[in-house]
Amino acid sequence: MLTLSSSLSVALLAGLGLVTLAAATEPERREWTVDGVVREALVCAPPQALSNAVPVVFVFHGHGGNMSHMARSFHVHTLWPEALVVYMQGLPTPGRLTDPEGKKSGWQNASGTYGDRDLKFFDAVLDTLRTQYKVDEKHVYATGHSNGGGFTYLLWAARPYAFDAFAPCAAVSLQIALLTPKPVLHVAGEKDNLVKFVWQQKTIEAVRKLNQCGAGQSWGTNATLYASSTGAPVIALIHPGGHELPPEALPSVVRFFRERVFPPTAHK
Repeated sequence: MLTLSSSLSVALLAGLGLVTLAAATEPERREWTVDGVVREALVCAPPQALSNAVPVVFVFHGHGGNMSHMARSFHVHTLWPEALVVYMQGLPTPGRLTDPEGKKSGWQNASGTYGDRDLKFFDAVLDTLRTQYKVDEKHVYATGHSNGGGFTYLLWAARPYAFDAFAPCAAVSLQIALLTPKPVLHVAGEKDNLVKFVWQQKTIEAVRKLNQCGAGQSWGTNATLYASSTGAPVIALIHPGGHELPPEALPSVVRFFRERVFPPTAHK
């Protein structure tokens, strides 16, 4: 059964012509052992993934979050049931802004830290998906909030070949110099007191320069699309709130990823 928030999101996507009536697969808890440590994730694999190539979306929670909460609050699988969606679980990690003792779950924020445990975890999960399902290699995506958004940027820097596009939320990139042009949607709150808005603005500006973007045009609620001469557009969704995700974030991320698979011009 869909929650009220998911029903509202489905209604919004339906109004944009982006949602089907297919039923979402329930998340299944799976385990991997990486460097002797048991890692886990929730996997939502549509039945057709066994016979037809499907897009894949990796979702990363923020510091102190968990995969179950992310599957409920940022429920990509209910808005895009045809996609194979993976909600990853982090490990206790010292935070850069909070939790210096590392009692809460999070993700590495740069290449080489913590033995690259989380990059290795991602590699192991993607390898499993490729073995057990038919993965559309041209349409693999990553999104995450806060520390999870930072890890999304790290995947862009460290594993660009594996992805078509990214959607970090309330985050910054610590390795801008390592990024190569890729499509991105960045969600940022003007009143974010944790990951300061001015920090996020600098990341967005750097990515726009990297992707050789021109003037912007409206793309939806609080969102501006900057076309790219390299074929790597940047969408900046700047909302008036704080660190939390606004209601339009999830539908916008799903729309962004879906339009990479099904370009609007293909239906004209």
